[in-house]
Amino acid sequence: MKLISIIVPCYNEQEVLPLFYNEIQKIISGMQSEHKELEFELLFINDGSKDNTLMQLREMAKNDERVRYISFSRNFGKEAGMYAGLENAKGDYVVIMDADLQHPPEFIPEMYKYVTEQGYDCATTRRVSRKGESKIRSVFSRMFYNLSNRFTDVDLVQGAVDFRIMTRQMVDSVLSLAERQRFSKGIFAWVGFRTKWIPYKNVERIMGKSKWSFWGLFKYAIDGITAFSVAPLRTVTFMGSVISFLAFIYIIFTLIQTFVYGIVVPGYVTTLCAVLFLGGIIELSIGIL
Repeated sequence: MKLISIIVPCYNEQEVLPLFYNEIQKIISGMQSEHKELEFELLFINDGSKDNTLMQLREMAKNDERVRYISFSRNFGKEAGMYAGLENAKGDYVVIMDADLQHPPEFIPEMYKYVTEQGYDCATTRRVSRKGESKIRSVFSRMFYNLSNRFTDVDLVQGAVDFRIMTRQMVDSVLSLAERQRFSKGIFAWVGFRTKWIPYKNVERIMGKSKWSFWGLFKYAIDGITAFSVAPLRTVTFMGSVISFLAFIYIIFTLIQTFVYGIVVPGYVTTLCAVLFLGGIIELSIGIL
């Protein structure tokens, strides 16, 4: 028998959870009819929900032995939810998807065939349209991917989402990276492995609203760039070098001016030169560190 673990991070999803459960049950039944060797577990991560999400998960776990759940003491974010799910998933293959049905469950059978029949370690999706999303968010999203690919050591596919199936080997490799500020899209790309990309058009939420604010996405993007790039550190080093060089030139200029025209304000030259030069050296040293 082969076990597929489906990890579903949840935050205030009481409205859509019953719909998601019904849809995923149809997919599971269809896959088990075609592949007799398959077993499933549904691992829900309650990320500190403030509505009745936890109560619904308890009821689902009571009525369906395939359902397990982990409940956080507060909201730690989707990245923490995915990591907790990966740590506790028992499957030979692991699926990560959202509960809001923006990740179409009907892709799971196709994904499974890619990893079992065509030798891929991962089958995942990328959005080729952003229907229903604000234009400004779409613009900033494209900017993020462009900046990330330019300044980081990982190549992110435009429109990549977290919805994917992975082999146990890839899951173990992802878990071996004990990052504190996790950026899973980058980690999935960094560990390598043969990946199949499936394009799909954006699906709008059936109920509720997105839990990601613009500011939250912005901070997430900053984490993504800084987690896989030394460009900010090199920038600090470069700035420190430039400041030190300019300060040294200014020191020479000021000393010559002092020798030619005399001292206008006693101590001015010494103080100014020391502050500028040492400031540049400090910034340079921070960049090196």
